Amino acid sequence: MTQVRVRFAPSPTGFLHIGGVRTALFNWLFARQQHGRFILRIEDTDQSRSTDASIQAIIEGMQWVGLDWDEGPFRQTERMELYRSHAMQLLETGQAYWCVCKAEELEARRKEAEARGLSPRYDGRCRALGISNPTGEAALRFKAPQEGQTVIDDLIKGEVVFDNAVLDDLIILRSNGYPTYNFSVVVDDALMNITHVVRGDDHLTNTPRQVPIFEALGFAVPRFGHLPMILGSDKARLSKRHGATSIMAYRDMGYLPEAMVNYLVRLGWSYGDQELFTRQELIEKFSWKNVQTSPAVFNPDKLLWMNAEYIKTSPPDRVIEALVPLLEAAGLKEEVRAVPQEWLARLVVLVRERTKTLVEMVEWVKPYFGQAVAFDEEAAKKFLTPSVAPALAKLLDRFEAFPEFAKQEWEESFKKLVEAEGLKMGQLAQPVRVALTGRTASPGLFDVMEVLGRERTLFRLRRGVERASRS
Repeated sequence: MTQVRVRFAPSPTGFLHIGGVRTALFNWLFARQQHGRFILRIEDTDQSRSTDASIQAIIEGMQWVGLDWDEGPFRQTERMELYRSHAMQLLETGQAYWCVCKAEELEARRKEAEARGLSPRYDGRCRALGISNPTGEAALRFKAPQEGQTVIDDLIKGEVVFDNAVLDDLIILRSNGYPTYNFSVVVDDALMNITHVVRGDDHLTNTPRQVPIFEALGFAVPRFGHLPMILGSDKARLSKRHGATSIMAYRDMGYLPEAMVNYLVRLGWSYGDQELFTRQELIEKFSWKNVQTSPAVFNPDKLLWMNAEYIKTSPPDRVIEALVPLLEAAGLKEEVRAVPQEWLARLVVLVRERTKTLVEMVEWVKPYFGQAVAFDEEAAKKFLTPSVAPALAKLLDRFEAFPEFAKQEWEESFKKLVEAEGLKMGQLAQPVRVALTGRTASPGLFDVMEVLGRERTLFRLRRGVERASRS
């Protein structure tokens, strides 16, 4: 049985975007499920737009979402001689010809054809000239079949039929010696023994142009599959106006890569009513027959919900791994390095039910670092008042009498004081919350004390009493 070999072949003309990651992901899942090979190829022959920074961004994006490749990354600019030699092979076998039409002539003819309501394709006037040694600038064109049909058995769309009469003789080598996209990908896919070419359906019209080139070069034609595009909520093609489309922007916004992978798989593929999948489940259950044929609509709210689920259910150490760089970026580098991993894990568990992104989690955990805490001024003015200072001082005395923190004992002592002072629970709880966290919202009060520990809890309460007494 032939080994499955698939590829992801982005052009390095910008960041790795959502649609590209989904295409890579479907190929990767298929390769892993079939125990095949996943190849990364950088299609950088567009010299005017390709950059090394974009190549690095692609690699970083792939690494962030955990899509490891088995071969590559290959760069087309390092394979130029392969394209030229195969182009010359087509010329020698009479399946390509030199075209000496100038760019301005081609443009004039294109406009004329459009004005007459005709297809703006090349009219083939150099096809029969038999030019063997062009003296000026010349491009090499492929002799496309002019009769019959090209039939694609698409993995996703089923049978797709193209009339060869509408194909034109596309350029395979430009006058500067650079190959065109439709030619270089054929040579690469053939020489890399790609068995399945799965890409966005914006490439569907390229497929009938490429299949005859495979055949003319004597290569086996791979199976093709074309994924429906991703749309924004307004049903227009997903773009920056719908929010971030760069995959790394989602890392910076506090999304877990596992959540992004899960969401992107579900963006056009389903398995019953199941929403959340482990990576192993995705590999086991993935199939082309469950990939939908209609465009998928990107829903930021659904992604946010899924991210919250992953934050809540992932092992704390996994969340910490993704959280620490964001904490350090927020100016907490020294504080993070000063605390043990076990304490960070307890902190994550304390706040994870309240956060949908890691950026939100950073804001929730900031008050727990360091000895003192900064008060929100409005909260302090409202709750740390002279009227509450005596009760706060009595609570501090009670807590100081305990040699160590014991959640149940401290909570019982707190309740007894509230009762003795004739207060409602919130009348003391909110001032204590502000004293401990600087804010009016936090997880359970005694859960907060447990994470802060006895000494810091007492230290912050003392500062709370001081602030209340002088307000």
